[in-house]
Amino acid sequence: MNPYLDVQHLSKSFGALTLFRDISFSIGEGQKVGLIAKNGTGKSTLLSILSGKEGYDTGSIVFRRDLKVGMLEQSPVFDPDESVLDACFNHQGEEEKVLKAKQVLTQLKIRDLSQRMGELSGGQQKRVALANVLLTEPDLLILDEPTNHLDLEMIEWLEGYLTRGNRTLLMVTHDRFFLDRVCSVILELDDQTVYTYRGNYAYYLEKRQERIDNRRAEVARANNLYRTELEWMRRMPQARGHKARYREEAFYELEKVAKQRLEERQLRLKASNVYIGSKIFECQYISKKFDDIVILKEFYYNFSRFEKMGIVGNNGTGKSTFIKMLLGQEPVDEGRIVIGETVKFGYFSQEGLQFNEQEKVIDVVTKIAEYVDLGSGKKLSASQLLQYFLFTPEQQYNYVYKLSGGERRKLYLCTVLMQNPNFLVLDEPTNDLDIVTLQILEEYLQDFPGCVIVVSHDRYFMDKVVDHLLVFRGQGDIKDFPGNYTQYREWEKMEAGSTCKTSSNSPISQTSPKASYRHDDRRRLSYKEKRKMEQLEKDIAALEDEKKRIEEALCGGTTSVDEITAMSKRLPILNDELDEKSMRWLELSEIEG
Repeated sequence: MNPYLDVQHLSKSFGALTLFRDISFSIGEGQKVGLIAKNGTGKSTLLSILSGKEGYDTGSIVFRRDLKVGMLEQSPVFDPDESVLDACFNHQGEEEKVLKAKQVLTQLKIRDLSQRMGELSGGQQKRVALANVLLTEPDLLILDEPTNHLDLEMIEWLEGYLTRGNRTLLMVTHDRFFLDRVCSVILELDDQTVYTYRGNYAYYLEKRQERIDNRRAEVARANNLYRTELEWMRRMPQARGHKARYREEAFYELEKVAKQRLEERQLRLKASNVYIGSKIFECQYISKKFDDIVILKEFYYNFSRFEKMGIVGNNGTGKSTFIKMLLGQEPVDEGRIVIGETVKFGYFSQEGLQFNEQEKVIDVVTKIAEYVDLGSGKKLSASQLLQYFLFTPEQQYNYVYKLSGGERRKLYLCTVLMQNPNFLVLDEPTNDLDIVTLQILEEYLQDFPGCVIVVSHDRYFMDKVVDHLLVFRGQGDIKDFPGNYTQYREWEKMEAGSTCKTSSNSPISQTSPKASYRHDDRRRLSYKEKRKMEQLEKDIAALEDEKKRIEEALCGGTTSVDEITAMSKRLPILNDELDEKSMRWLELSEIEG
């Protein structure tokens, strides 16, 4: 293996806080390495050290000579007056490089390359920064949370991009599907040291549990020995002469092991004192649009009691707008939303809570409530809730300004839960949360006895939490799907495969989840509807061919600038036509049975 990076005995502290001590690891050519750690333990600091933007206390960092390193930061900074193209890539007038930039930016849904950077949202700027680091084609890619601000379609494209070829990668991400599919080595930064697992995320989970079990057994053995030695130390102070000195020294070493704190949680937080009535909310044929962008079109939905719904879709299709209409923060154009009298919303927004930097963590939460009533005479104090979400007693008395970005998001989540809602509405709750916190939140939501709506691009999180999806496809087209995200993607692939078959002699297999609800007395297609169905099959096949040609041209590197611009405009229209015709075909095929 050709070594690209070798880190030996690296240590970093901020005052009395030690982030890591004497850590060592290496990255070889072609390795794709994922870095995992809890919020506030030094992931981003380590990446900043490796990129040369942060110093370190002791140790050595050696890159291969002449190695080109590309770094994607969490919060990139651009000149607000330069154009997207200039900010993205120093093309120096070379048309080939401009074409490449256009292709990558199109995949990341940045289409106006002359737009000023200052006019873009934070998420769009992060995507430009991602395009920038990919286009410079470094030998070693260092990516800090690359999937934040990407929709599902973009995440899947990036997965494919990074897994192709012999790219070398070091990445911090909390997207577990992404980790599992892209990375072949996992580094875990835990307890101020680094553990290396030579496998993907699934392999890491298995081997990490083995490590924890071994450590727990070691601590248990040390505790038993410690009790025996403690009795000896207390009973025989007169025996502590020169001959017993070795045993006394061994005792203090044993004491260190025995007093190790295992952070693994031994309980699941279950709130049983949450009541919600049978009427939740009903969307009565609501419509909403902004200029030519249709969000909802005569949308009807009656939300069920205890339902756990996920909302997915590409950026800009109206997911957050729908949430704000439900909460009364955005008016509907037509129709109305009727909310049940017992519903008490708890809303976790993308924007987050604006904290007083000089407040202590515990005070932020106790201002909302001193405790949550769990029912059956049990209460959960603010301090216990914070500890459940991995704020140690010491951290609870830290000031807010000392918290990392992920810790702030976690504190914001605690303020929402402390309000004791019976209907949780979570808009992108997984951004910036570490994997352990995500696991805790997943458990909490699985046990939550009220209603839940989650808007998220985290496929792993959605699979574990929700049992029903609303898929926002754009221009008011919403798919109501009874299943989780993986089930939806499998159904979608089967649907795409079935629509490619154009033979009128063998009907296309129907994979719609609604198929199980058909009745034997259903009506048959009329002659006109059968001809319409055959025509739809031909239209869908033609549209699929056109889409494939455009995607191949965009990735080919030989298309002119004008052609790329025209294709970029045609592609979303083409997708809309495909969706519309596919949905009509499905409706007819359900009748046909």
